[in-house]
Amino acid sequence: MKVGFISLGCNKNLVDTEKTIALFKEHGFEIVNNANQAEIIVVNTCGFIEKAKEEAINTILEMAEYKKQNCKYLIAMGCLVERYKSELEKEIPEVDLYIKYSSYNTLWEQIENLINSKKNRPKQGPFEEYTNRVITTGSNYAYIKIADGCSNRCTYCAIPYIRGPLKSREMESIIEEAQKLAEEGYKEIILTAQDTTKYGIDIYKKPMLASLLKELCKIEKIKWIRFLYAYPETITNELIEVVKQNPKICHYFDIPIQHISNNVLKRMNRQSNEESIRKLITKLRKEIPDVILRTTVMVGFPGENKEDFDKLYNFLQEAKFDKLGAFSYSKEEGTPAYNMKEQVHPSTKKSRYNKIMSLQQKISRENLEKNIGKTFEIIIEGITKNKKYYVGRSYMDTPEIDGTIYIENTKNIEEGSFVLCKITNVKDYDLVGKIAN
Repeated sequence: MKVGFISLGCNKNLVDTEKTIALFKEHGFEIVNNANQAEIIVVNTCGFIEKAKEEAINTILEMAEYKKQNCKYLIAMGCLVERYKSELEKEIPEVDLYIKYSSYNTLWEQIENLINSKKNRPKQGPFEEYTNRVITTGSNYAYIKIADGCSNRCTYCAIPYIRGPLKSREMESIIEEAQKLAEEGYKEIILTAQDTTKYGIDIYKKPMLASLLKELCKIEKIKWIRFLYAYPETITNELIEVVKQNPKICHYFDIPIQHISNNVLKRMNRQSNEESIRKLITKLRKEIPDVILRTTVMVGFPGENKEDFDKLYNFLQEAKFDKLGAFSYSKEEGTPAYNMKEQVHPSTKKSRYNKIMSLQQKISRENLEKNIGKTFEIIIEGITKNKKYYVGRSYMDTPEIDGTIYIENTKNIEEGSFVLCKITNVKDYDLVGKIAN
C-alpha cells in the first residue's frame, strides 16, 4: 500500500515522523508525496498553542476528504491526539486510528491491527530507542532528538502534560546515530530537545550537553554541529568554552528568554531574570565575538502591563538579537496560566506582537548590513528557478527558521559543497553574495 505523511509543528515532531516513515518502509509499504495517490494518510499533529491546534484540525479534515477517493485509512498521531484523543474520536470519526504520543511503543501494533495485516511481522521495540529514520530534510542536514519531554514547568506551557518530564537519551545512542548519519553523507547535525541545555540531568545527574558536543566533534565526516533551544539558566561556562574551542560547533545560540520583565518572568515560573539574561548576553558576545544570538519572546502573558511590555521593547532595541521569533500568549487548558487573572485583551496582544516584529525587522536589516564585505563559508543547498543564484546557508542560519544566502551563479557548484562567499548586498532577511576568489 502507498502511504503519505504530513508532519506539523516542531523539528522534534519531525523526527518522530521520520521514524514512523521508516517503520512503514521496513514493513514493505511505499512512501508517496501526493495525497491523491496515498491509500494511507498519516498526520503527525502539534498541540502546543491555539494556532497549532487549529492547523492540525484543519489538516485532518482536509485529509479526510481524500477518503472519498483513494485513501482507505486516515491516521492521526502526535501532541494534539495526546491531549484530546477522546474529543477527536467523537468530533472527527473519519479518522480510523488516533495514536497518542504516550503509546508510541505500540505504534506499529496499532497500525497493523487497523489494516488487519495477516503477514508475520516482527514486533516494534521502544520508540525512543528506534533510530532508523527516513530523513525528510534533504541530503545536507538532519535533526537528532537528544531528549524528550520537559521538567521546567513554565506556567504557560503544555509540553510537560503532553510529553511528560525530561527523558534524556543515553549518550552512546546519540553518538551512534550521529555516526550513522555522517556515514550516510549528512554534513550538519542539529541537536534538538525541548531544552537542550538540561540534557542528561535525569540520567547523569548533571547537564551533559557540553560533554556530548565534545564527543560529537570527534566524528570526522561531520562538518557543522548546532543545538537549539538552549535555556539561559543552564548555559554554563563549560558549554560556552566548548562552543568557543571546537570549530565544528556553530557559533550560534538559540536562547528562548520569553521576556525581560522580572514581574512577567516570575509569573511564567522561568528560572532566569533580567540580571542573569543581560549578563549571559554580554558574556557570550565577549567570549565569542562572532556569535549569532537568536531568541523567542512572548507578549500578552497574563499580568503583562504596559510597563512590562515597554521594558521588553526597550531591551530588544538595546540587545539587537540577530534573530528573533515572537508569539502572543495562548491559553492552554491544564496549565497554571490558564486561570490566571489579568488576562490581556486579544487586540492588545496583537498590537504588542506587531510592535515587536516591526522593531526586529529594522534590527535584522541593520545586523545583516554589517556583513557586507565579509566572507563566510557556506553550504550550497540548491539553485533558484531562473538559475541566476545558488541558495546556501552559513553558520549564522538554522535551516527553515532563519534566512539564506543567494550566491551569484558564476561557476558550476555541486549541492552539498562548502564554498567561500563574499557578501555584497542585503535582501529583506537574506543576504546576497558572490563566490570569493
